[in-house]
Amino acid sequence: MARRFISAVFAALFLTQPAQACTGLRLTAEDGAVVPGRTLEFGFDLHSNVVVIPKGTKFTGSTPGGGTGLSYTTKYGMLGANAVGLPDIVDGINDQGLYVGLFYFPDYAAYADPSAENAARAMAPYEYGNWLLGNFANVDEVKANFDKVVLVPTVLEAIKQAPPVHFVVHDRSGKSVVIEPVQRTLKIYDNPLGVLTNAPTFDWHMTNLRNYINLSATNVPPVDLSSLKLAQLGQGSGMHGLPGDFTPPSRMVRAVAFSQAALPSQTAPETVLQVFHILNAFDIPVGAVRGTQDGKVDAEYTYWTSVADLKNLKYYFRTYKDQSIRSVDLPAAIAGAKGKTKIITMDSKQPLQDVSTGFE
Repeated sequence: MARRFISAVFAALFLTQPAQACTGLRLTAEDGAVVPGRTLEFGFDLHSNVVVIPKGTKFTGSTPGGGTGLSYTTKYGMLGANAVGLPDIVDGINDQGLYVGLFYFPDYAAYADPSAENAARAMAPYEYGNWLLGNFANVDEVKANFDKVVLVPTVLEAIKQAPPVHFVVHDRSGKSVVIEPVQRTLKIYDNPLGVLTNAPTFDWHMTNLRNYINLSATNVPPVDLSSLKLAQLGQGSGMHGLPGDFTPPSRMVRAVAFSQAALPSQTAPETVLQVFHILNAFDIPVGAVRGTQDGKVDAEYTYWTSVADLKNLKYYFRTYKDQSIRSVDLPAAIAGAKGKTKIITMDSKQPLQDVSTGFE
């Protein structure tokens, strides 16, 4: 009953509000730990939680009209954030150090037409993350198998449409790819910079970066103009021209600029915090991005932010309501789940600590 109520509310909101902003990037620690992170923005509460799924779990793909698609049993344990009460991971890791993130991809996602011929290989787009995490250990395996399934436009009941999405995949060696459903087939791109946002297509974003090759973390030196010497007004002149709005192309450029400019941290925990700090620059507060639909104002905001340590198999998150960082250790969570799919709540309220008399 509770899940049906949440789905009904979610559907009513989704049809009148935007859901288009997500930003993902990746850093590598000096100790070799690969640390991806991302924000997730929606115009309403997704009711996300961390879902813990042990190896040996059986899944069956969903096809349009209530049909069934590909059936498989997971080879690896996995965990990550879900949405609207479903057991489908939209952002998470497996016990081999593989990470998969689902990102909104409006106007460009085009799924395969369902047919009797492809039904046995078919699944919904929101089920693809589980299939990747449940079956593959690294990016090389993903590249060899990513198109052995067919993504079909199965309607997600909660939103009354097939969600338009694309995917970023990282592994613990530092390899990364982007997978996009375009023109009714799956395309894969190497992702050497480890960054992804939303539409348009990944290859367009990579071409667009050529417009910003002047950007630098190093300040511009003073110049002499005849007898006049001009120097920068404060720090940051090397990044003059960096786009600052919340559109996907602008966020893509900023994510590349900030992740490439980051000074390496020594350890995985330090790098986790560094990724959270960079992602602060992509937080969308309520009210900063809004539109109107049927005379009503709607606002998109950063619902949660996650970071993963692929070396030590830890998943970190914070939410809009609680900015304190919480962690989930994958081996410990899998062991504690004792062979069952379990939920760890992400919903909490951040306490405001009073340190008025906390003298040294």
